[in-house]
Amino acid sequence: MDKQAAAPEGDSGSNTNNSIVHGDILEAILSQVPLIDLASACYVSRSWNRAVFSSLRRVNKIKPWLLLHTQSQRTMAPYLTTAHAYDARSHVWIEIKNNQPSSFDFLLRSSHSTLLYTLSPSKLSFSFDPLHLAWHHVDAPRVWRTDPVVALVGDKIVVAGGACDFEDDPLAVEMYSVDTRTWEICQSMPAVLKDSAASTWLSVAVNSRQLYVTEKYSGVTVSFDPSTKGWSGPFHLRQFDHEKKVFYSVITFANDRLIAVGLTGEAEDVKSLKIWQVNIKGGSLEELKEIGEMPKALLEKLKGNEEICSGSGSASLTSVSVTSMGDSVYLNNPSNSENLVLCEIGECGDDECKWSEIKNVVVDGEDAKIKGRLILTCSSVGIGDLQRALLHENPRSVYFKQIQ
Repeated sequence: MDKQAAAPEGDSGSNTNNSIVHGDILEAILSQVPLIDLASACYVSRSWNRAVFSSLRRVNKIKPWLLLHTQSQRTMAPYLTTAHAYDARSHVWIEIKNNQPSSFDFLLRSSHSTLLYTLSPSKLSFSFDPLHLAWHHVDAPRVWRTDPVVALVGDKIVVAGGACDFEDDPLAVEMYSVDTRTWEICQSMPAVLKDSAASTWLSVAVNSRQLYVTEKYSGVTVSFDPSTKGWSGPFHLRQFDHEKKVFYSVITFANDRLIAVGLTGEAEDVKSLKIWQVNIKGGSLEELKEIGEMPKALLEKLKGNEEICSGSGSASLTSVSVTSMGDSVYLNNPSNSENLVLCEIGECGDDECKWSEIKNVVVDGEDAKIKGRLILTCSSVGIGDLQRALLHENPRSVYFKQIQ
């Protein structure tokens, strides 16, 4: 951006350069402004609009947002739901409110990073826009399911496994096309998953072409290709773990690379949390390359017992959940979500991982076990997404809550 930026439209032109904030100074100031405020700052003038986008390109780039949806624990519907977002670029929490109903008749779920959904015997509802403000409602799949894998691959919604006991095929797979609005029957899940064909036991990762499913405790992995409606595999994520140190693992995508996150040791005595890049060739696991290990201090905080850091107390970490977008991988301890961890992975996978702690202000500090279900997703939220939400014909109220 030129050092001598034009004065904002509407100015008389009589202002001297000393009275105008412009150029690199303006960009530096804007780099400290939360993204939600930059959405309106763009409308100040053309020069401010240019400065906002230049600052986002050169000084403080946009980072993927973590979205936390909490749902009340009730024995009967409706389930009240709240939505919050963490903007890693600005280090702020945002409560998202809109004029749409904040309750659901069925449990809110997420099988992977970008999709929210609810499923009933008669209806499938899903949302995949960055802020999850728009919802789509379609007829339910033919097979009645209670805990299936539901994933968005390209323009296809894949619903796999999780069938009720009275159904003929517990591994049944159906696929819904968002474009044609039709369901198709696909090849059933591989028999190797017959005892664990439910989202509770499976970890899911998707890109625009394929769906990968991993059994969390064994590491058995298969893949599904919507274009052929068929499955490949299995292969074992832990075939290179000769000392059998990994007892739990989940998968996700980071910068279009399949990665695995694993816990080593035992649930009562977790030794480490590591990240591997998973290299697959011809449907087989070619290489499992370690690219990062969580620092010990952050690992102890993830366990949820602060006394560990001072050398006393004990805590367990029986599982970990992940959600990711781009190079950002957010990690959560489902049994204690007071502390979250962000891992930023280098583009080539060779750069050292950058780890940071996120204090979860959505959780009551006096009781780390949140009073309700917690559902995590991750989105690339841009200026345009925020402007469209704020300028909707029925305005949505969005405000910040600083990290405490």
